[in-house]
Amino acid sequence: MLIDFHTHAFPEKLAARAVETLSYACGGVIHQTDGSLPSLKAEMAKDGVDISVVQNIATNPKQQTNVNNFAMEIDKDPAIVAFGSVHPDAPDALEELERIKAAGLKGIKLHPEYQGFYPDDEKMKPIYRKISDLGLITLFHAGQDHGFPPPYRCTPEHLLRALKWFDSPVVAAHWGSLACGTEVIEKLCGQDIWMDTSFGYGFIPKSVAQTILEKHTPDRILFGSDMPWHRPSWEMQLLSSLDLSENDREKICFRNAQKLLNI
Repeated sequence: MLIDFHTHAFPEKLAARAVETLSYACGGVIHQTDGSLPSLKAEMAKDGVDISVVQNIATNPKQQTNVNNFAMEIDKDPAIVAFGSVHPDAPDALEELERIKAAGLKGIKLHPEYQGFYPDDEKMKPIYRKISDLGLITLFHAGQDHGFPPPYRCTPEHLLRALKWFDSPVVAAHWGSLACGTEVIEKLCGQDIWMDTSFGYGFIPKSVAQTILEKHTPDRILFGSDMPWHRPSWEMQLLSSLDLSENDREKICFRNAQKLLNI
């Protein structure tokens, strides 16, 4: 079995424009789907993915409701687990979190670059407290984003300071923080945080990934691809190059996600 904890899809009428715009913004990263849910599911079948967790992002306050309506709709698909999103500047962010929970969504995605905040900003504390009260999972984009220049908002240091405000699971995408491997090893490994493997192939050195596995343990690592920007089969190549027992490989590929998502 394979659960991809980090994927993206968009409403069909917006999908093509969304992936073209994002591809251009990221310097020409080639998208592997047309951005729609049917296209994602077709590629899942090719790469042997059984369930995809679709990470939706509200990139502005006005978009929040529509983004979550889409998440609630696609979450009905048995091969999809959809996360919602709230925008930190939305006046109804706390109420929207309640709607997300009531709809049965299991978590939310926050993207500090697109949403314009630092994870340890005091203004985020009420949102994190509400997330924790509702028992939702939070997945952060962490580290480098190809569409934004440094300095990056969501570094291991900022994430570590934000963790004190959470009492529910937090996931740091991209092996804890893309392009911040040394800092991940020094500051996040061993902390109460999950990490996913998305967008690691070709960007996370094998030695760094191996050290993260050893210091953070496979018990807190989730397989992810960042589809449509990276394929699950690419991330599996990186994972297969690492020194892992079959039991630990199963934990990363699906058992940890099953436990976290309660599926």
